[in-house]
Amino acid sequence: MLIGVPKEIKNHEYRVGLTPAAVKEFVTFSHEVWVETNAGSAIGFTDEEYIAAGAKIIADAPTIFASADMIVKVKEPQENECLMLRKGQTLYTYLHLAPDPKQTKLLVESGATCIAYETVTDIKNGLPLLAPMSEVAGRMAVQAGAHYLEKAHGGSGTLLGGVPGVAPGKVLIIGGGVVGTNSAKMALGLGADVTILDRSLPRLRELDDIFDGRLKTVFSTVDAIEYYSSKADLVIGAVLIPGAAAPKLLSHEHIKNMKEGSVVVDVAIDQGGCFETSKATTHQDPVYTVDGVVHYCVANMPGGVARTSTMALNNATLPFGLALANKGPKQAMLDNPHLLNGLNVYQGRVTYKAVTDALGKTLNLEYMDAKTALETL
Repeated sequence: MLIGVPKEIKNHEYRVGLTPAAVKEFVTFSHEVWVETNAGSAIGFTDEEYIAAGAKIIADAPTIFASADMIVKVKEPQENECLMLRKGQTLYTYLHLAPDPKQTKLLVESGATCIAYETVTDIKNGLPLLAPMSEVAGRMAVQAGAHYLEKAHGGSGTLLGGVPGVAPGKVLIIGGGVVGTNSAKMALGLGADVTILDRSLPRLRELDDIFDGRLKTVFSTVDAIEYYSSKADLVIGAVLIPGAAAPKLLSHEHIKNMKEGSVVVDVAIDQGGCFETSKATTHQDPVYTVDGVVHYCVANMPGGVARTSTMALNNATLPFGLALANKGPKQAMLDNPHLLNGLNVYQGRVTYKAVTDALGKTLNLEYMDAKTALETL
């Protein structure tokens, strides 16, 4: 199989679909890998390293898209990339389709096989290809929040850890999954006063055990969100419904009731955001203010630490990518139900129900079960 790795073109996105080490794995299995020139140079992966690993360096993305059997990326394809996809070609990357009708329409029209990292599952019903970026984003959320709490950056001038004689800042984390857990680790490490909300009592018990009672665990209700957000210096939105648009848990009214100069970080922004006042921002222009509250809603947060993120992501995506290349996409997905869960679009049909639920009426889409699509189309 010919594997193509174009350079990412989203604003301040420096991650790359395959590291040189990952390229070497594909080449070992007799696959050919084409990498766009300087695709990884911004994070220290030079063209020379890719050549040494067995890749061929290609001058431009259109050449890669025109020839590759499988395109491996990090972020969702931008409009011009969608237009270069074709029937019979496989796209393997993050997609986040539910809040993005334009991309969904273009991918459906392309006829390509589109596999989303964020909906591939594992035996424990986890999301193994999303988890490493959730770990990164959860940790970054606290760093970003602490930074924008500084007065010079629009915040209240609060130090999350406090100092002897001055109480620490209060951090509210909404959601106790991978993002929430990693946010809690960082916030506690800084010495903050941390509260985490979740609607799963078993998960709250686990978090209480994991952190040995060092944070407050609270069952998530509208009342709890209203109360704790009004007291918080930093609120981190860490909720996820796999493949679906994020629920709006923090309303505009909640924002109005927050303290002047407090900060909210919406890690769910890739899925549309979990705050009513959220809108996607970039690393170039990461924040805006609503009713005195600083909003950080960068849609590719892990791209800010692109080298760490790329290596962590490749560790997770490589085994599935090799299966797609070694067996062919259709057989690989039929053999592995967890990889099959990653199939979002196939030959012009949407095969992930949460996407159809979100966009079916807008785009006049009909859902087709992924296994049925593979076996009949």
